[in-house]
Amino acid sequence: MTAEDVLEILDRLDSARVEWWIDGGWGVDALLGRETRLHSDLDFAVRAEDIGQLPTVLPEFRHVDEDQLPSAYVLRDAHGRELDFHPLEFDADGNGRQPQLGGGRALWPREALGSTGTIGGREVRCTSPEFQVEAHLYEGHDDVDWAAIAGLCEKFALPLPADGRPGFVQERRVRNRFSD
Repeated sequence: MTAEDVLEILDRLDSARVEWWIDGGWGVDALLGRETRLHSDLDFAVRAEDIGQLPTVLPEFRHVDEDQLPSAYVLRDAHGRELDFHPLEFDADGNGRQPQLGGGRALWPREALGSTGTIGGREVRCTSPEFQVEAHLYEGHDDVDWAAIAGLCEKFALPLPADGRPGFVQERRVRNRFSD
């Protein structure tokens, strides 16, 4: 997934009036203002009610991972580009709630959805540095996640978590490096 791919997808979502926030690796790179690594996918938060529009907006992409519903709506095209949409239901205060696989809802605080960054010279909406640091500290995080955390902490003067570098890279990332 290249920066040009990202911008083309964003243009199409904007044309369809699908509100989005970039998360994950591209969200980190947007906040840092530079591409730090290859990306096999593009993560978004979107309004839950917009999920139904995606097959029309992105017809070359196919829904590929039923097991992730209702937490994520994952699309992939014939070139292997993957889009991971995380549906949010918003409350009156502007906080998003993402349905989880085992039930319940994960909180995406309004403040987490108020940041901007830059991809390919374009200003984009993305999740906040604090939200990204927390999200990249999931159980099993690896050196790629740690690099994102360290970069965000340095740029935004956030405290570096005490865990330290894990010392490994997940196998799925190694495979993606050779398929990107």
